[in-house]
Amino acid sequence: MNDSSWGAPTGAGQAGYWGPDDRGPVQGADPAGPAYDAPQAQQTRPMPIVPDEPAYGGDQDDDRGAARLSGPLFREQPPQARPHHTPQAQPFPAATPQNPEPMPDASQPAPPPQKKSAGRDLTAAIGVGVGLGVVIVASLFVVKAVFVGVVAVAVVVGLWELTKRLEERKGIRAPLVPLAVGGAAMVVAGYVRGAEGAWVAMALTALAVLVWRMTEPPEDYLRDVTAGVFAAFYVPFLATFVTMMLSADDGAWRVLTFLVLTVVSDTGAYAIGWRFGRTKLAPRISPGKTREGLLGAVSFAMVAGALCMQFLIDDGQWWQGLLLGLAVAASATLGDLGESMIKRDLGIKDMGTLLPGHGGIMDRLDSLLPTAPVVWLLLVLFVGSS
Repeated sequence: MNDSSWGAPTGAGQAGYWGPDDRGPVQGADPAGPAYDAPQAQQTRPMPIVPDEPAYGGDQDDDRGAARLSGPLFREQPPQARPHHTPQAQPFPAATPQNPEPMPDASQPAPPPQKKSAGRDLTAAIGVGVGLGVVIVASLFVVKAVFVGVVAVAVVVGLWELTKRLEERKGIRAPLVPLAVGGAAMVVAGYVRGAEGAWVAMALTALAVLVWRMTEPPEDYLRDVTAGVFAAFYVPFLATFVTMMLSADDGAWRVLTFLVLTVVSDTGAYAIGWRFGRTKLAPRISPGKTREGLLGAVSFAMVAGALCMQFLIDDGQWWQGLLLGLAVAASATLGDLGESMIKRDLGIKDMGTLLPGHGGIMDRLDSLLPTAPVVWLLLVLFVGSS
């Protein structure tokens, strides 16, 4: 280090940097005594003051501190010869990171990329789906009345799930008893009396909801009966179109076509969306649904519709099946989004836990319910009602 950077040399008459006073020996000079050599003292430059704290402050200036402490001015002196007031220069500690991160080991292989998760237990979902399909198909082609009973049970369980969630999450007390009785009657009336019987049963169920709620305090009466009428329309009334399809001569094949197209639409949306989905369809309602999945639903449903109309429905044409598949894909997607809207408003993921891998009954009816009137109407237009 260049010592001239610390200032000009002092003359022989000057005692040092501090000057002659009671502060003791001159800093940087040899101690007084017999070994004291005046000529050598005249050539000795005063040692600058080394402050207790670093002039540049902190560990970030370690390179500067190291430069100040190097050189012959800081050679070690015997302890008895060091002046008592001379500050002892302490080397700056090396800056060490608080939480050092380990360096990556090049010898270790990189972890394999994680596979895209399907988001649910596929084994349980497939098992439950196959079991439900066996029960539905068996009841559909053995005795039609048994299938009507299966639909009525599904409606009652769906009403129970919906009213339970409304009460738990929103405090809405939609009366379950008139809904369950009226819903089951609605399904049977649709099978026996057709659309006219379904509308009459719907009106009587709504009236029963209004009267039943009168037995409780009037607070929130309008809110509760509104929710009750909504539940009656959303679950049992839409389900009556399934039993209305069943009442036709080829009713079992019509219901099977309806079920196959809806399931194929959901499967196509799930498979294509999970594998190729990139663009969100309705992120504010259902973040998991993508436009690619919707295209998969449309493609799968249109192919299945053409096959079903050609081989399962009397007097059906393949081009009619294309239109039917397109309509089913649209209605099933809207129905799924509609229930997702309800669940998001309620702050829940599933309506229930009755079906492992699927959630509740309502989580399986979400796309079936709004699709039933669409399929019933198009089949009536294409091949008639009988």
